[in-house]
Amino acid sequence: MRYLQAIARQIGNFVLPSRCAGCSAIVTQAHSFCLSCWTKLQFLGDSGCDRCGIPLPVQDLTCAECLAKPPAHDGVLSAIIYGEVARSVVTRFKYGRRTGLARVMANGMSRHLRDKPDALLIPVPLHRWRIWQRGFNQSLLIARHLAKTHALKVEPQIILRTKKTPSLAGMRRHERAKTVRGAFALNPKSQNRLAGRHIILIDDVCTTGATANACAKVLKAGGAAKVEILCWARATKDDVHEGPLEFSP
Repeated sequence: MRYLQAIARQIGNFVLPSRCAGCSAIVTQAHSFCLSCWTKLQFLGDSGCDRCGIPLPVQDLTCAECLAKPPAHDGVLSAIIYGEVARSVVTRFKYGRRTGLARVMANGMSRHLRDKPDALLIPVPLHRWRIWQRGFNQSLLIARHLAKTHALKVEPQIILRTKKTPSLAGMRRHERAKTVRGAFALNPKSQNRLAGRHIILIDDVCTTGATANACAKVLKAGGAAKVEILCWARATKDDVHEGPLEFSP
């Protein structure tokens, strides 16, 4: 039986070869990158702002913006810096409906969950109109892969997106914050389920953190003890106004 399964896999790989997550070049292993794309990825280490995750030269340092206006959440954890390859992956995932790329993102994000056995995963919610348009919530697909890998629970209905908002691409920081203000609410059916919990809010890309911060406020108001953001890519300040990618849902 195993011999036949191995033959079937080889035939499948020949007919439908694995493709690079970044550029679609043929690769030998599924859910991976070709050498060219891999070398362009900028992986984030342990240094950076301990609140917003912006790369800094020193570990455990808070950036000036977070000191002046502390975010509602307790930190941003990211796999890579937003760049050319990350943009390609996110664009093909969200707009090209390449849902298999959720696993690629989850693989990169996975290391941040190794020491969080009691965390509850909550994906950033989409408005129902956006789900009908796109067909899926990208953050939920990523969260499910992470939950399976780390034996964690996903709760996609704890917070709801109650207001349909336009794309945040091209907006300045204060414009993004104003746009998502009041866009999220705690599900009335989920009261008392957050008390004392450590929440990991799952998203694909974090730019100014406006969406994440709005969600964190709702979760903290609902009783969550700690809310961390976990995303595939963290944009630097220079990337905030780039388009046409819709950084946050």
